[in-house]
Amino acid sequence: MLKLLITRKIADPVLEQAKNLFDVTLHDGGPLSVTDSATALASYDAILPTLGDDFSAAAFSGEMRCKILGNFGVGYNHIDAAAAADAGVIVTNTPDVLTDATADIALTLLLATARRAGEGERMVRDGRWGGFGPKGLLGTQVTGKTLGIIGMGRIGQAIAARCHYGFGMDVVFHNRSPKVTEVPARQLESLVEVMRAADFVVVATPGGAETTKLINSAALAAMKSSAIFVNISRGEVVDEEALITALEEGRIAGAGLDVYEKEPFVPPRLLALENCVLLPHLGSATVETRQAMGQMALDNIIAWSEDRDPPQRVN
Repeated sequence: MLKLLITRKIADPVLEQAKNLFDVTLHDGGPLSVTDSATALASYDAILPTLGDDFSAAAFSGEMRCKILGNFGVGYNHIDAAAAADAGVIVTNTPDVLTDATADIALTLLLATARRAGEGERMVRDGRWGGFGPKGLLGTQVTGKTLGIIGMGRIGQAIAARCHYGFGMDVVFHNRSPKVTEVPARQLESLVEVMRAADFVVVATPGGAETTKLINSAALAAMKSSAIFVNISRGEVVDEEALITALEEGRIAGAGLDVYEKEPFVPPRLLALENCVLLPHLGSATVETRQAMGQMALDNIIAWSEDRDPPQRVN
């Protein structure tokens, strides 16, 4: 029986199916270090990893028993897919199934930050709320404003649809290549143009070297002082230091973040800011979505084990 390592506990029905088909080891510690990953690649026929597991190039420099990494997640920037291919290891991911859940989290952050819901919830829990007042916690109206999307892939378009049809928002976007959208939206010439035009900026790009610190101090400086920034992509897409400084100095109104540069570490300066809504990487965190992600990751491994080409292969 082929040996399969699953690096985090996944949905019970998927885990049971895996155990019926493979000799499964469930890793019950934290994310795999690069040394752990190298050991796993030498010890298992297949691995089902996820975000945080370090499969950078160094992991593929030793003995190689593993033939497939069925990644749990659409993003695979924690895996050096080129190094994996050179070592004869297939990499797959889980696109599509988390689009709606992640788009919903973008709207959660956008609305919560605009209406200062995080501050209000803390006020109520701390016993600091003194009752209704005409000027209490005044936020920003969302309806009819301009939304700027950075990265108009599946998730970006799902966010655009929610904002345009649900809140009557005008949508502009930046994308690395020309994009025709079903939702009424205008592709602007540059990232800075989108940052300058938008009342709300939502980042929905993939991670990886091409987008690392894409949102830098210059991009943030182009935003309106009344604008709100939301990131549901990957933490490293944003220069976190530059974002914190912009928030501290009031150069933008607020931020809603689901991802961080060095997860799970969140900088104390960011934690201290009242004008932020901070979530613990909840983008795909629904029961239905996480089960679908686990199933897709396992289905790719099953396809490989049956000498079929995995449907969601990325290398």
